[in-house]
Amino acid sequence: MATSGTLGAEQRRAILLASLERDGALQLEQAAAELGVSSMTVRRLLDELEAEGLLRRVRGGAIAMGGPRPFSERRAVRARAKHAIAEKAAALIPRSGAIALDASTTAGTIGSTLGQRDGLTVATNSYENFLVLRDRVGISAVLVGGEWEPHTDSLVGLIACQGAASMLYERFFFSASAVDPALGTSEVSFSEIQVKKAFAGVARETVLCLDSTKLGGRSVALGFGLQDVAVMITDLDPSDSRLDDYRDLVELR
Repeated sequence: MATSGTLGAEQRRAILLASLERDGALQLEQAAAELGVSSMTVRRLLDELEAEGLLRRVRGGAIAMGGPRPFSERRAVRARAKHAIAEKAAALIPRSGAIALDASTTAGTIGSTLGQRDGLTVATNSYENFLVLRDRVGISAVLVGGEWEPHTDSLVGLIACQGAASMLYERFFFSASAVDPALGTSEVSFSEIQVKKAFAGVARETVLCLDSTKLGGRSVALGFGLQDVAVMITDLDPSDSRLDDYRDLVELR
């Protein structure tokens, strides 16, 4: 972590999460010293992040949550950021044709905010996201088959990949566990990446949708390079300095 007493709360949050992503744990006093703030400030930030389901507090600091989490746990995390992303994504969703959504709760929020369409087909490997879409006017929801992944409530495996690759999409909207400007996206599950790449392989454009706490982090399984992403949508204003490392690599919204 970089020492700075002038960082804003969101930047401090992002640095704490990046440190947890890298090391798996952090000590409260050490984090306070490196951020140049009081231990009370770090304690408050850690409590907020734990309430959002992004870490687990332990005596003297915090540890990373680790591993994929069920859809029901992920849905409430950073809900305001997900709605901001969904509002921006709406401009990229056609009235007809076909799009694909991954199994993320961010994609689910995009689906839940879709207005009436004129024969739009939406494919997904998430049963929860399918339920959101199936009764919407002018939308034909398609659930690809596959094996149930109990940690993330998604469908994965060979059948899911074959189903995902059986249609042609205008755009594929997906999220990620983290994104690094040099390495691209990464996930906690290799099987999730396989299905996402199957969707992306038959999409005209691939759109990365993720909240700002995931910027600069790394997870376990390597996903997409930013050269393979047409647009990156975050909850930040595109002019925000936290996006400077990505500005020349991908279109920002």
